[in-house]
Amino acid sequence: MVQFGFFRAIRGSCFGVLGTAAILVAALLAPLTPPAVAHEGHDDGAAEAMTGPVAPRVSAASDAYEVVGILHGDRLLIFLDRFASNEPVTKASIAVTIGDAAEAVTAEPTADGAYAITSPRFRSAGPVELVFAITGDAGEDLLIGTLTVPQEAAATPGVSTPNALRTWIASLVSPLWQVVLLAAATIGLALYGVFLLVRRYFVRAAATGLVAVACVGLLFESARGHGGDDHAHPPAAGAQNGQAATAAVDAPRRLPDGHVFVPKPTQRLLDVRTEQVSPQEAQRAVSLIGRVIADPNSTSLVQSINGGRVMAPDTGLPRIGQTVKKGDLLARIEPTLPQADRTTILEKLGEVEQLISVAEARLRRTRILVEKQVAPQGQLIDAEAELEGLRRRRQVLHEIRVEPEALRAPTSGVIASARVVPGQVVQAQDVLFQIVDPARLWVEALVYGEIDPATLGQATATTPGRPPLNLRFQGFSHALQQHASVVQFVIENPPRNLSIGLPVNVIARSGEPVTAMIVPKDAVVRSPNGEAMVWRHQAAELFSPQPVRTTPFDAKRVIIAAGVSKGDRVVVRASDLVNQVR
Repeated sequence: MVQFGFFRAIRGSCFGVLGTAAILVAALLAPLTPPAVAHEGHDDGAAEAMTGPVAPRVSAASDAYEVVGILHGDRLLIFLDRFASNEPVTKASIAVTIGDAAEAVTAEPTADGAYAITSPRFRSAGPVELVFAITGDAGEDLLIGTLTVPQEAAATPGVSTPNALRTWIASLVSPLWQVVLLAAATIGLALYGVFLLVRRYFVRAAATGLVAVACVGLLFESARGHGGDDHAHPPAAGAQNGQAATAAVDAPRRLPDGHVFVPKPTQRLLDVRTEQVSPQEAQRAVSLIGRVIADPNSTSLVQSINGGRVMAPDTGLPRIGQTVKKGDLLARIEPTLPQADRTTILEKLGEVEQLISVAEARLRRTRILVEKQVAPQGQLIDAEAELEGLRRRRQVLHEIRVEPEALRAPTSGVIASARVVPGQVVQAQDVLFQIVDPARLWVEALVYGEIDPATLGQATATTPGRPPLNLRFQGFSHALQQHASVVQFVIENPPRNLSIGLPVNVIARSGEPVTAMIVPKDAVVRSPNGEAMVWRHQAAELFSPQPVRTTPFDAKRVIIAAGVSKGDRVVVRASDLVNQVR
């Protein structure tokens, strides 16, 4: 009866036709109304994609391998790495069994070091079990994972969903016309409700009013989704087949809880490497401030004894960096004598010349007498000895007056410093040249505090921009200098470009051995608040920050005293790049 009464009420009335059309339009446009949550706070869907993995993914791991598969349409890109070091495995055989398939599909290597398989099964929505049979250098392994293909990424024909119906209807009516038609339907329902109220059909008027109120709500939501919101856009074509979602999830990002998501392709690009930490027996180390010095047995200083004017040899003065051998002539020093000394030398020289003349005449007479056997042979020998002594005195006087002082290299090595030029007047004991052997260098450091220098052992030294230097403990002084003990180390195989006086930081082992976790120094980074931390490889594509407490071990490694456990995978290469992801 109600139905017949209703149709009788609307039959032959323009208001009835208008109300019927409004109800039909509202029913058709209801599926197009976007959910309120989708645009809460002007969210355009990009933030939703960033909050979780959108691209279909599968991962599995064992003690030997770690595999990650990323789905692109019906193509699965497979990344195979070593579990402990995160090193890519590019030469392996991977056979993938998809679901309940009878035969496995062999993955083909790609140009970027990954593997790929293609299957129409990836076009169907739902979970798919994948079995990876791996044969590589680390042995054979069998990994099992589940790939969940989302509904929006599936493209199988014949699958009808509410989203598909909404997409089909939305393709027929533009967003602007959707709002216009929904507004017209709302006005039509309102007029029809007034018409029923005037005719005293109160129940029908109330029902029509409720439908009109619902249409007002739909109109409000549709206006929020399509009108005046610059962030609202229809889904791109790539998002329907999973391409846009994959591009969004493949970008590294920092999650709200502080973890960092780094996809496998980015890990390959950054060359991320990890290391499974385990307790090791090590000796604690101390940090000392030192400098490079020359080996006292292989260095020498060239000085003039009397001073004078510098004269260059025929080959010229040696330059800095020139290699010289022991005994090579470096320079000549022409002595400078005062006038009084010159006069005294000339007087002495004249006196000696006179004595030589008298001695020569006496020697001639004595020789004649000895030949005639008048004088004994002893007088002849005395005369010859006296003449020889006078001649030596004359030679010494000549050398003092004219012979320059020859400066020769006391040791073999390289000229480290040269402070002379031809014609320069130098004083006695001035350091003119320094010769060092670059293959024999030491490090001198100062030990403060309660550290016992006698307990120092193997050490390393670091300098900015240079590789670490291996040191061997040589000894220490028992006398304090500047309230510190001086310790010396021998540099083993020093580089040729090492300079004397270069400041270095010495890491020397001291104390009793301890059991601790040892990692490379590059693994430790600083958090925004300045706290030392490492990045743990928590999952295949997920890294978590872990605060740690460290102590020095050597120039390349540190001891983690607290913060990590046995078996944790710690990033040891590119940790600073992971730390910069935002």
